Amino acid sequence: MADLSREELDGIYAFAVQLGKQAGKMLMDAAQLRIDGGDATTEEKEHVQKENAVDLVTETDENVEAFIKKQISDRYPSHKFVGEESYSKGSSRDYLIDGAPTWCVDPLDGTVNYIHLFPMFCVSIAFIHNSKPLIGVIYAPFTNQFFSSCAGRGAFLNETQRLPLIQKPAVPPMPEKAPSGCIFSCEWGKDRRDTPDGNMHRKIESFVNMAAEVSGRQGRGGMVHGVRSLGSATLDLAYIAMGAFDIWWEGGCWEWDVAAGIAILQEAGGLITTANPPEDWANAPIEEVRLGSRLYLAISKLMLGILDPQGLQQRKQDGRRRRGQYGKSGEEYAI
Repeated sequence: MADLSREELDGIYAFAVQLGKQAGKMLMDAAQLRIDGGDATTEEKEHVQKENAVDLVTETDENVEAFIKKQISDRYPSHKFVGEESYSKGSSRDYLIDGAPTWCVDPLDGTVNYIHLFPMFCVSIAFIHNSKPLIGVIYAPFTNQFFSSCAGRGAFLNETQRLPLIQKPAVPPMPEKAPSGCIFSCEWGKDRRDTPDGNMHRKIESFVNMAAEVSGRQGRGGMVHGVRSLGSATLDLAYIAMGAFDIWWEGGCWEWDVAAGIAILQEAGGLITTANPPEDWANAPIEEVRLGSRLYLAISKLMLGILDPQGLQQRKQDGRRRRGQYGKSGEEYAI
């Protein structure tokens, strides 16, 4: 596909920002109705299960996606649209991203949080061209956090604060023995099978590995400052871009879970790649992130300076990859 001009991309970005604000207002208005006295019967009918009791969809998800899809179709009729609820309902199974201009949308990431009025829910909108996320918008209306980015323009919180929040730290904020002393983020996920080879058990192993003292777990203890699970992979990535989280690892993500976050994190100078280490992990080059890989590892810009003092570009030039304490498990591997 032909490259977009700077003017075209800036126009798409302005449209995406406005669309994100409108969609976020819809989410907050729906939440406010419940806060102001929505009856229990309506709330019970408002959400239904998809695959299990923690994989839910609400009427709000569907209404917001329909609104976003129509706005995009009216403005850019030739662009493709990939949305979580459209895919879940089977209206589109051609979900893989190709070279065509594509909008990738999760109308409500953190649906369980939204149902319980836990503030960590958001709308996620990404614009993708030539298979690369170029524009990302993530709006968490309950906390009034608006993350956005456009390729070549940087990443921002609430449109004015450049990300990461700490641009030129006087003292390196990350400990030399990282991941010890860092904040690690990983979600529980929707696969709750209680089997040794299930994703839940592998994630629990990761949680324990990262939390354990350095001498524990046969030398695999991470002794991180904290393990965080927001209930929203999209916001996890936004917090990595912000520098509030240092490391994020996740398996089972769909394109709409990560596309906007990838765009924002990359513009904020962070790293996201596959979490599956190659056989020759000490010498293999860092792989470019690929939408659809389902398994991801993200590192904040501030963290990269500790893991790789020479900088990410030098790492790529050298073709070397430091895995630190990352080892097997996850869908295939766990930290």
